[in-house]
Amino acid sequence: MPDSSQRERITQYIQDTYGTEAEYLWADSPGNAIFRHSASKKWYAALMRVLPEKLGLTGVEALDVMDIKCSTIMIGSLLATKGFLPAYHMNKNHWISIVLDNSVPDSQIIPLLELSYDSVAPKRRKKRPQPAGG
Repeated sequence: MPDSSQRERITQYIQDTYGTEAEYLWADSPGNAIFRHSASKKWYAALMRVLPEKLGLTGVEALDVMDIKCSTIMIGSLLATKGFLPAYHMNKNHWISIVLDNSVPDSQIIPLLELSYDSVAPKRRKKRPQPAGG
């Protein structure tokens, strides 16, 4: 989909890979959506249209941004990279915002999206070993 926006490409990737559909939860922000893990029902991504001033940027046209869950260590490194910002409207210790203006290539976003999806998956419980001779 070379002519599609990065937001459209990422949304299509999410639907194709994880089988989750965008949920539009806010009547006052009809373009903002979240994606939930199908098993845990926890959010792993949020797509929003945000004015640059809310992100500490200049400009007047709203930007597409995606918030994803991310490890604190990775957030520190990513914030030094163009296109990554402190999470908008989320816990800045566990989430990061990515500007979807093609400044961050899809090939860099997809592994981060996978980590976010995996981080909210239900935790597997360890089986307790059965006693010998039981």
